[in-house]
Amino acid sequence: MTRIYFDNAATTPMDPQVLESMIPFLQTHFGNPSSIYSFGRETRLAIENARKSVAQILGAKPGEIFFTSGGTESDNMAIWSAIEDLGCRHIITSPIEHHAVLHTVQALAKQRQLSTELLRVLPNGHIDLVDLERALAASTERCFVSLMHANNEIGNLLDIEAVGMICEKYNAIFHSDTVQTVGHYPLNFSKTKVHFATGAAHKFHGPKGIGILFIADKVRVNPFIHGGGQERNMRAGTENVAGIVGFAKALELATANLSQDQSHIQALKNYLADQLQAAIPGVQFNGDWNGACLYTVLNISFPRTPQAEMLLMGLDMQGICVSAGSACSSGANQGSHVIQALSNGNEGVPIRFSFSKFNTKEEVDQLLLKLKQLL
Repeated sequence: MTRIYFDNAATTPMDPQVLESMIPFLQTHFGNPSSIYSFGRETRLAIENARKSVAQILGAKPGEIFFTSGGTESDNMAIWSAIEDLGCRHIITSPIEHHAVLHTVQALAKQRQLSTELLRVLPNGHIDLVDLERALAASTERCFVSLMHANNEIGNLLDIEAVGMICEKYNAIFHSDTVQTVGHYPLNFSKTKVHFATGAAHKFHGPKGIGILFIADKVRVNPFIHGGGQERNMRAGTENVAGIVGFAKALELATANLSQDQSHIQALKNYLADQLQAAIPGVQFNGDWNGACLYTVLNISFPRTPQAEMLLMGLDMQGICVSAGSACSSGANQGSHVIQALSNGNEGVPIRFSFSKFNTKEEVDQLLLKLKQLL
């Protein structure tokens, strides 16, 4: 049975060219970048070349890019730094953030006796920016705002520039989880007024276990992981050289083919939406699916029937991989916190379809055929 993969918001298959770029650093160039002899110097050079490439693509300075183990570590580091080093005592976020943000905020707020506030979510899944301004204006303490650029479950895009300007007006620290948009949109961190932003290579056909944290020059923070002088004394531990090289290569490829990949993926998303609306009465699309939304994500609620309740398992048995929510919480047998935050969230059975450049129209046709059979 041929397997079909429609869960690219969880992770993507690695591009063969990315793997090719990494192999020399897994075999021949294996030196520790902290060593001063030739084996170390060549891996150190590879890291710094990768940093320059990533910084240039993301509109940052090389000194503002730090390599981490992935988006979750980067989010933790940003939140920790804002509280421990930048004096933020009131945390403003939303109920539809990734758990890497929500759980970290909950844990730190409890440890440090901080106040937290969740912003209002509009019926279309967007964050109410009027509510953000109200929250910032009302606070007597320095605020930390954490709002993701694109939601990983419904795909809604935040107006990151507008949020940056509101935060600047109230001297708030702004962190945006950009894991779903790095490699998928042209980003310029120096123009967005964001203090912290994050990325993970495996969301755009790079390797797992490697991410970035952007820290704007204007903020000064202390190390998150202690024990060595790596990453300009900001993150101890021997660097994942092959991963870093893979991150940079994946980002270069994604950027070079951005418009071509975007139009291909958008066409698949639109085709699936049109066909489902025509074939299955009562389907609903979650979030601002055909507006300010990721072109890679389509979240659909199917009318609640015994067949729909078993849809995820049924598709898996037919070799089709989709998601009921975030892969990071798929081990927990509970509904999506994002869908629950939407006003019509619990009416149907939500399924997330997420696409990549490797998906084809033929695969979508196969999916449609199986959906009709199962429902």
